[in-house]
Amino acid sequence: MANTKQPYRQNPLLRMSYSLIAPLYDFVIERPMRTARKQSLGALTNDANKRVLISGAGTGLDLPLLPALHHYTALDFNPAMLSRARQRGENLQVEFVLGDSMNLPFDNAQFDHVVLHLIVAVVPEPQRCLSEAARVLKPGGTILLFDKFLQAQQRAPLRRLFNIATRRFATRMDVVFEEVLNAAPELEVVSDVPMLAGGWFRGIVLRKVG
Repeated sequence: MANTKQPYRQNPLLRMSYSLIAPLYDFVIERPMRTARKQSLGALTNDANKRVLISGAGTGLDLPLLPALHHYTALDFNPAMLSRARQRGENLQVEFVLGDSMNLPFDNAQFDHVVLHLIVAVVPEPQRCLSEAARVLKPGGTILLFDKFLQAQQRAPLRRLFNIATRRFATRMDVVFEEVLNAAPELEVVSDVPMLAGGWFRGIVLRKVG
């Protein structure tokens, strides 16, 4: 099992800001991202009961879009976000866990699928978030990743400039997926599809080899 350190505590402003914006998060995020979420979650198997981790569940916007046959674990570091998520999980087999996506409180190889929606580019250490997801994933299992990433070698000066501020209280804007993937060599890319904002947001399916 992972140790008890919680890297997200290194950024208290991020923790506080998500508590403050929790009531507004759905209004800003839900509608623009709904179709992309559905498309990403369509990669979940629907022919057998599986264990699925939603790491960085936020206010639970994924929950109404999930097939009911699986057993879900919804994890987030923010109590205000999780309290809103609980309202959306009434028709699912779901356990809610207060925890850190960069240091998951689960043993190795516990889940058949891991959902990482809009979390890898939010946490202070994206590589650690992905490597932790890979650690708790069973061999042959998949990670469904939906987030915003710069292309390798992309300059994007405005995004990088805004990142100086936004990384402290909301999200990172400078994350390159290919660099993050280097932290989890046991993962292979199954598909990588542009979704929103001219390909800035991407839907990526990863499989754990071995």
